[in-house]
Amino acid sequence: MTAPDPLSIVEALLFAAAEPLSEGAVQEVLGQRGEAGPLLRELQRQYAGRGVRLECGGGRWAFRTAPELAPFLQRPDRRPRRLSAAALETLAVIAYRQPVTRGEIEAVRGVAVSRGTLDLLVETGLVAPRGRKEVPGRPVMWVTTPHFLDHFGLSSLDDLPRLEELEGASLFKPAADG
Repeated sequence: MTAPDPLSIVEALLFAAAEPLSEGAVQEVLGQRGEAGPLLRELQRQYAGRGVRLECGGGRWAFRTAPELAPFLQRPDRRPRRLSAAALETLAVIAYRQPVTRGEIEAVRGVAVSRGTLDLLVETGLVAPRGRKEVPGRPVMWVTTPHFLDHFGLSSLDDLPRLEELEGASLFKPAADG
């Protein structure tokens, strides 16, 4: 039996992965059989223009269906879970100000954040707790997750629209500095 081709190992690993994988995670599996970076880029080249593509978002690699094929894959009976306006506002504050505490979110929004709102965002995998702030009471700090980037098709948080653009379009009011 011959040793498997490193490119085949990477391909199989990505197909079997439940979540996008970092280059480091791929390299860990490959060991000395090859370098993950060049192999990932070669696979990406091979899958370019096909129905399934290898994409990198937020430093993590995954196979994705080509966007132009989405209409052929829609299931009419399945409705995506919609976020409430409060959840979307909370998510936006977390995305732009992370890490941020519940109190800081409430200060920006001007209303209390219900426990259900944060629970929904955690349940959908869009945000996660990330430590505690070193102030009295040690409140939990919230951040977006890699799934947030993946869900919104962002490579990194730098791909979010700049606040100045949103303010100019009257979509976001700047917080008063204090």
